[in-house]
Amino acid sequence: MSRIQNPIIPGMAPDPSIIRVGADYYIATSTFHWTPAVQIFHSTDLANWQLIGYALNHGEVDLRGTNTPAGIWAPHLSYDPRTKKFWLAYSHMQNMAGREFNSDSFAVSADSITGPWSKPVYLTSIGFDPAVFHDDDGKHYAAILEWETRTGYQAPGHIVIAEVDLENGGIIGDWHRVTTGFTTRGCAEAPQLYKHNGYYYLLIAAGGTGYGHGVEIGRSKTVFGPYEPNPTGEPIITSSPHHLFSLGDPDAGHFEMFNPNSLMQKAGHGSLVHTQTDEWYVAHLMSRPLPGQKKNPLGRETSLQKMQWNADGWLEMADGSNLAKMSFEGLKDVPTTQSTTQFDINDNFTGDTYDVRFMTPYRTQAVSWVNTTENPGHLRIHGHNSFFSQVNPSIMATRATSLDYTVQTKLTFHPDHYSETAGLGLYYDSNNWLYARLCQDDTEDHTVLRVLQAKLGDRVDHLFDEVTVPDDTAEIRLDYHQGIAQISYRRTDTADWQPLGDNFDVTYLSDEGVNGAPGEIGGFTALFNFIGAVDAHQLQSFADFDYYTVKNN
Repeated sequence: MSRIQNPIIPGMAPDPSIIRVGADYYIATSTFHWTPAVQIFHSTDLANWQLIGYALNHGEVDLRGTNTPAGIWAPHLSYDPRTKKFWLAYSHMQNMAGREFNSDSFAVSADSITGPWSKPVYLTSIGFDPAVFHDDDGKHYAAILEWETRTGYQAPGHIVIAEVDLENGGIIGDWHRVTTGFTTRGCAEAPQLYKHNGYYYLLIAAGGTGYGHGVEIGRSKTVFGPYEPNPTGEPIITSSPHHLFSLGDPDAGHFEMFNPNSLMQKAGHGSLVHTQTDEWYVAHLMSRPLPGQKKNPLGRETSLQKMQWNADGWLEMADGSNLAKMSFEGLKDVPTTQSTTQFDINDNFTGDTYDVRFMTPYRTQAVSWVNTTENPGHLRIHGHNSFFSQVNPSIMATRATSLDYTVQTKLTFHPDHYSETAGLGLYYDSNNWLYARLCQDDTEDHTVLRVLQAKLGDRVDHLFDEVTVPDDTAEIRLDYHQGIAQISYRRTDTADWQPLGDNFDVTYLSDEGVNGAPGEIGGFTALFNFIGAVDAHQLQSFADFDYYTVKNN
């Protein structure tokens, strides 16, 4: 039996929802302000996972203007064996100001996991993190967090369940409040229903999506409860098993719950799957902080834990503990070797399409601004808004999946105005990025390579580290090592790589480094690598990229 290393999906892959259909496994994860929305990964061995597409990729949602960390939250995959349809429920978080958390939830369906997916069916606006459960009598139920806004009531609210009308939308009957959590960790959210040996089991996330995060469980003989808490009084999976009392706290980073003895932190928000080998696993999110820090550039990643049912009918980790581990036993009689290069990227743009892993913040990808057809063998990106924009930035990005890697590209760009730029960099959101770009020298008579930085919304132009670029063509390389970035370049008239400026401290490009209030997480969306272009002149310039590679060390 093989041992598989966590995370199984590194980089931004939070809130994993796992299902099995036959011998195929699928995981859907949150995407927030990134498009296309809702990543869907596939595996046959639980060890090797490939991004096969997105559920919302035909303009179903408009994410322009989305503030960090709103957008598309906590997708939930399910499969209805009666109709043989895949279902995906999700929340579109539109406003978080005033802790009002205005979110509309929908469901889409498809006959194939690769789509096409149906038009969204409206479910509710009562809260966020919806999950759909298909009962064996043909009825369908939705479970979700009912967001609490009343002063003096336990936040973030109740977990509620209702019968749902998947054909026409909305619910049948009333919402039933079933719990505010099964332990004292508080912040109950992300409810998911399962049925096993005559019981309905309710799996929920708790403790806030920080260092006190965990997976809790309760059970009932009827779908609307009452639900009996797991008798241990503690999460069944967590990175920090120390007892936590946090009732009434709507969410928190809980930095005091950091476990110095664990490589894995923030384990929580779980989803259960029963394998064809009659085994049980929970997929859950996790984080890996920078050494000696509590900042997580890679955001929340996806891991698995092997589970078992104990003699009293409660789900627990296979080793009897509740401490999430960095490795787990793979499927019985399914030999596997976990690839060490599956998350590297090497795209030479020689085909009609580009790598499916490219994502775009806020706006949708369209051939009008990004394509491989206008100059075959290249990815052409037409410049648009400044990267401070949450509307139309021309950015093509991929998730950072290691704390030690190299990203590299070659581009040709002919700027004829100082507000036209193109290049490569690191990106968190519109207020936080690092950008090595070709642009005009301030005298407007030749092209240079220079670094521009956004740090907590401030603009920093590194004026004194520019280098002239003959022929308007250069290769740019960025070496990232545990929060430190070094930028290098190679011109057409040189054979060797040369450094550009000093090392850059980019530890702030992390979930905790982007304007988090004390004790809170600033974002959930993790670090990306990108190529892109800006044109705040006449919207006529474009850059041609020869290749894009990411090599994880």
